[in-house]
Amino acid sequence: MKKTRWNLMRVALLCAALTCNLSFAQQWTFTLHQVQGQLYMLEPANTNGNLGVMVGDEGVLLVDSHYQPAVPQLLEEVAALTDADIKVLVNTHIHPDHIGGNSLLADYGVTVVAPDLVRIQMLKELRVPRRGGIFIPMSDPRSRPVLTYTDAISFHLNGEEIQVFHAPPAHTGGDSFVYFTESDVLHLGDVFRTNMYPIIDHCNGGSFLGMIEAMGLAIGMAGPDTNLIPDHGQEPSDRQDMIDYQNLLFTLRDRVQEFVDRGASVEQMLAAKPTEDLDARWGGVPS
Repeated sequence: MKKTRWNLMRVALLCAALTCNLSFAQQWTFTLHQVQGQLYMLEPANTNGNLGVMVGDEGVLLVDSHYQPAVPQLLEEVAALTDADIKVLVNTHIHPDHIGGNSLLADYGVTVVAPDLVRIQMLKELRVPRRGGIFIPMSDPRSRPVLTYTDAISFHLNGEEIQVFHAPPAHTGGDSFVYFTESDVLHLGDVFRTNMYPIIDHCNGGSFLGMIEAMGLAIGMAGPDTNLIPDHGQEPSDRQDMIDYQNLLFTLRDRVQEFVDRGASVEQMLAAKPTEDLDARWGGVPS
């Protein structure tokens, strides 16, 4: 994407954004966090998925694209960091707060990358688990990844190897981890969060036990100096935060199993409030 096209994209999208009322526009703002060197995290004001941004002279790599109305502000944030073009967008999974901006970015030559399964999931109506189940129309064809992989793919950009690989089924069946090897930064998509309970999207292949397996894989990869971009959370985190989250998963698994072993119904389990002592730490954001 040439610089002139990049500038035209920014102007066009910013003009479109100005037609929105202020209260609507404010929900699409970001807080910028520098994670490590050329790696940044963009934290959306509406608490949905945190984006990863790698900048450098060779170009920009994004991890996820948030919702479509956020793209103008996303471009402003990137432009404040670098004059380089956005080259690659990696989607960590299928949910709309991660793929919503794909179509606008793809229109201007950004290469969208995701697992084979995510592209397949984009070919039909999407059901997501929040608020009892929401149905979302099939994605715009422009949103679909043009480069897909079964197990893993690597990029070499800005002096860094970026390893992207399909994780065990966890939040969804199409979760990917992104590891920036030289910067020692991990983005785990919605498999890892620091401010809320896990969400398991069974409709799209998610698995609670797979979540435990996926977190174990990530913890095994991380060293004492590894920085994490949580998908939901207010700042970058570290290996200890992953261990805390994994311990939460173990606790939830064991407590539910106790009710199953006693033959309790779901209603009886909920009435017993089995997570009441955990809510102050993990229950602040509705699932």
